[in-house]
Amino acid sequence: MSAEEERPVTIYTVAERAGVSIATVSRVLQGSTPSSPATKAKVLDAVRELGYVPLRAGRATALRVEQHGLVLYSLGGPYYSELLVGYESRAPEFGQSVSLISTEGIEAVEDRVFDLAAKMDGMVLAHGTTSDEVAREVARRVPTVLLNRDPVEGCAGVNVENRRATEELVIHLLRDHGHRRLLFAGDPDQARDAAHRHRGFLDALEAAGLDQAGPPLRALFGESQAAEVAEAVVADGHLDALVCANDELALGVVLELRRRGVRVPEDLAVTGWDDVMAARYTGLTTVRQPAREVGRMAAQRLHDLIVRSSTDSDEILVPSQLVVRSSCGCVERRDN
Repeated sequence: MSAEEERPVTIYTVAERAGVSIATVSRVLQGSTPSSPATKAKVLDAVRELGYVPLRAGRATALRVEQHGLVLYSLGGPYYSELLVGYESRAPEFGQSVSLISTEGIEAVEDRVFDLAAKMDGMVLAHGTTSDEVAREVARRVPTVLLNRDPVEGCAGVNVENRRATEELVIHLLRDHGHRRLLFAGDPDQARDAAHRHRGFLDALEAAGLDQAGPPLRALFGESQAAEVAEAVVADGHLDALVCANDELALGVVLELRRRGVRVPEDLAVTGWDDVMAARYTGLTTVRQPAREVGRMAAQRLHDLIVRSSTDSDEILVPSQLVVRSSCGCVERRDN
């Protein structure tokens, strides 16, 4: 199969094949203004050769709005809120209209996603929403960007740098606080993010010559299992620091530990990941995930793919940043 055959066919592809502008293609397909017989023939020939189906009946105009489909696992929680703010802040610059669905708790996810894709010029699929097989099929139909997911053939990617930042966090606990018994709380099998953060945790311990880290305390993102994690920490009784896979889990664990008489950071250092607003007011040492920037980059990336009719599958890594506060034992800095 040629590279051209693999590309999603859009109005831009037709214009390129016919050697005319997208405005001319739109006028021919809509019949809104007369076109010369030669121009009309070139456009219609390109449509037939490429098997192009007009984006949506009656919607293609000379200055048409790009229709973006955004598929997220959830609409709750600070991460998704920040992501949406970032996406919506960038989209108007390109005249993009965004349609959004959440897959949390719904049945027939595949049907919902395919139905949305049939109405869109491009799709963004976040982690935890669809299988790789579904993502691959969506990418055959329209340009597709994946968020915080492993690569899938035909899809572009926008991901946060997780591994190096977590390694830096753990090195801080080892070098600057002298901690030696650390444990990771989170489920590496839950998502790419958790897996890469766990890998960074292990990288730091291995580099320091420490190999006594036990298996992770498996817990989902969020605070739902904070009590179970706190119970396990208390039962262990010898930990120096707990590295949580995200802030919501960490904040919940801190609360549960305090209820059990464990002082943070005097008895145990606790860290998170994301830098949600609550982390800033509770002194949680964490890693700042640039969720807004991820949203902005995703909007830009999808626009570029639609305009270029490209199947560029390069991955963009958005850097993250260690933020030290009092929950690891550091003196709070006012700029954090």
